[in-house]
Amino acid sequence: MFFLSRQTVRRHLSLYAGSFVALAVGVFLLGLAATATAATIAYHGPGMETITVNLPNADPPTTAKVLTSGADASGLQVVLSMVGVICGFITVFVIASTFAFAVASRRREVGLIRLIGATPRQVKRMVLGEALVVALAASITGAILAQLVTPLVLAKASYTELAPVKLEPASPWVPLAIAVAAGLIVAMLGARSAARRAGRVGAVDALREAALEPPRIGPVRVVFGVLVLAGAIVLLALIRPGTGDAVVPLAMFTPMLLVVALTLLAPLVVPLIARLLATPLIAWTQVSGRLARSNVVAAPRRSASLASPILAISAIAGSMVLTLSFAADASTATIRETVRAPIVITAPPGTPAVGEQIRRTPGVALADGAIPVQLIRTDTDSAELEEAEAIDPAVATKTRAIIPITGDLTKLTGKSVAVSNESDGHKYRVGDKIGVTFLDRSTDQLEVVAILKAAPEVNPLMFVSTDLAREHAAQATPARWFVQPADGVGAAALITTLGERLTGTGAAVVPAADWERTESEGLRKGNQLGLILLLGPAALYSAIAIANTLLMGSLQRRHEFVTSRLLGATPAQIRRMVLWESALVGAVALTLGTVITVTVGLLIRHAMSVGLTDVPVTVPWTTLLSIGTVCLALAVGAALLPTAVILRRSQPSAALQS
Repeated sequence: MFFLSRQTVRRHLSLYAGSFVALAVGVFLLGLAATATAATIAYHGPGMETITVNLPNADPPTTAKVLTSGADASGLQVVLSMVGVICGFITVFVIASTFAFAVASRRREVGLIRLIGATPRQVKRMVLGEALVVALAASITGAILAQLVTPLVLAKASYTELAPVKLEPASPWVPLAIAVAAGLIVAMLGARSAARRAGRVGAVDALREAALEPPRIGPVRVVFGVLVLAGAIVLLALIRPGTGDAVVPLAMFTPMLLVVALTLLAPLVVPLIARLLATPLIAWTQVSGRLARSNVVAAPRRSASLASPILAISAIAGSMVLTLSFAADASTATIRETVRAPIVITAPPGTPAVGEQIRRTPGVALADGAIPVQLIRTDTDSAELEEAEAIDPAVATKTRAIIPITGDLTKLTGKSVAVSNESDGHKYRVGDKIGVTFLDRSTDQLEVVAILKAAPEVNPLMFVSTDLAREHAAQATPARWFVQPADGVGAAALITTLGERLTGTGAAVVPAADWERTESEGLRKGNQLGLILLLGPAALYSAIAIANTLLMGSLQRRHEFVTSRLLGATPAQIRRMVLWESALVGAVALTLGTVITVTVGLLIRHAMSVGLTDVPVTVPWTTLLSIGTVCLALAVGAALLPTAVILRRSQPSAALQS
């Protein structure tokens, strides 16, 4: 059967070329993320210092090394892992859809094979063999391309904000082997359901199925679709206030589950929405619009396969764009509500004279200059470097909002600590002891005296006493000051005075509103960079998949088009029918993607905005509309181009050919 599979792939090169391209690009992206991640893991640069801490409560007791100084590529490593997850999902999604479509397009041929005596098991093995042939060639091609491009990607990533180091390629064998194996597994899983469906029907049923798709889908697919949809609803319910740092992962994984659920149920959902969206189209175009609706409704599996890649990228990209925009809005509101002082001063590290100059300036009532303290927080089985601040509670609570939920911040003296209620998912209570290791390698147990309302844009996750800062970070100096003018002193006049007194120190004196605006703009620029890194490869792959799937769909309809010519349809009428059909499929997918985007976005906004007032609403309409426009343009263009070629090269008499 494997020999027959190879011959079949060779005979249907145009059909399986699309599957080859889709899988090769998917393995290329996965391999690129894997090899780049391997380079970040293998990096050991100069100046990297670590501290080994004991974890006595781990099972069994162990130690952990924590990087305390020196540049590393951990930021790029995190982004690459998320890129791998998104690209992996898109790859699984697209390949499953592409192989299913390729097999479904050969129903007539499969039916004839069954008619001459092939058993269901032989048909299944033949289809899986075809998938293996394509997967081997595509996976090896994608892995080779990934290895060739990796040095260029690492060169571009080096000395950036995410990787301020020089990255060199690591050994490629393990990451590329993982990418190739992923490609093979994805291809076989993608072809498995279609092969099982092709081998399950009888010879007469197979011939009948070649003419018209069955009106219903199998109960197993419905059950799995409902189960996945239920799981997605559970994730939606988890997007609520207090979720903390888990909000962004939920915003990424929830649309994925919704996309999977809607894809499984697409043969039921797509025709229903297509009928609704086609109503104004039929009223406007009459015949061509009615034919387009009939084609979409009569071939639900084909329509679902064509809509799948559009649905996937529009839902995932739209949800991430809206989530990051709303996150920036919430951060802007948090900064505005947390900073109470009208003046903010930023100073370079190692300038102790700045603090004395600020305090001696006439008109300064309060100067909140927190001392940065680095410490390693140890838990049962983890150790993490934390950026804490040492403050005077009597001063800091007047210049910025440091709000205790429980406990008493005035008790922040000696060996004590106040922690945020969103401290990396750890749920501390007043009176708990937190094991810490300072950078001077001394260890201690700090008592939690207060749980604070989180404001990570301004306040750190941990506050410690000034006594600890003097003991363990005596050389540290504040890098940021919040200044409160005395009664009767205008902020503008005091800014001018402070600017004159701090000339030559490198300190910048600005109104709090300007500092807040700068911080907000920095957040949005960082979000844009994150979107490009996270969604750029997936968007490129999805664009290829959309065009690829539509091209495959149109190229398999040559017999249908020339038969329509034989019945009297003109080339212009057929082109209009294909135009409206592809636009209708794209509109259905974009409608479902919009519903997912809006649902996730509204829940994310509510979760992030609870407890805040005057939260701005920034909807990136340009980005969202661009995603929809590009998807729709690709769908229409990829359907019209092969149609025009087929119509130009085919005569009505070709309809009589088998």
